[in-house]
Amino acid sequence: MIQFQRVSKTYSNKTIALTGIDLFIEKGEFVFLVGPSGAGKTTFIKLVIRRELPTEGQVLIGRKNLSLMKNHEIPIFRRNIGVIFQDYKLLPNKTVFENVAFALEVIEASRKDVLKQVPAVLELVGLKDKAKVFPTELSGGEQQRVSLARAIVNRPLLLLADEPTGNLDPDTSWGIMDLLMEINKRGTTIVMATHNKNIVDRMRRRVVALENGQIVRDEQKGVYDI
Repeated sequence: MIQFQRVSKTYSNKTIALTGIDLFIEKGEFVFLVGPSGAGKTTFIKLVIRRELPTEGQVLIGRKNLSLMKNHEIPIFRRNIGVIFQDYKLLPNKTVFENVAFALEVIEASRKDVLKQVPAVLELVGLKDKAKVFPTELSGGEQQRVSLARAIVNRPLLLLADEPTGNLDPDTSWGIMDLLMEINKRGTTIVMATHNKNIVDRMRRRVVALENGQIVRDEQKGVYDI
């Protein structure tokens, strides 16, 4: 599903973000990406969605070498990847329904598909009764659920989560994790970058630990342990 082959990334300001990364993530896995701030977690995610290109090495998603991908192919490629962030990134002038529907509209889904898929995914995340509400009227946990609904409404093969529980209280965080687990059970590969030790230790999924741009640990049923 995701393959990094001797991947290094150095930014134009000479910051070395990743060095010699070799990693393979299989379809259907749930992987925690852990490490201190500046370890390279966000760069890793940017490389997977082709927001950045490696300085050295190759990033393959499926059989696609992202360095060889033409610019006009990028939007189509990203349709199969959902992304959620710590800060939600919702459109404040659109309702919950409209925020989620927007992800389908940009890929030119039919109105019929929008009316079918948006209510279904809002029901999955427990927000069916909030469809006409604006983001400012929601709690932080509800806003993150909208962000999650938007990321999965087009049924992506891969979901990347960058600190999705970072702004949430413990109980709300576990609600988001329950949703992510349900999505994973349905076949979506999930890579989650996090600093939340309690979640990682309790979930006991694969843990890939980064430090100074290098993988220092990769273990099944791992703990945070940084």
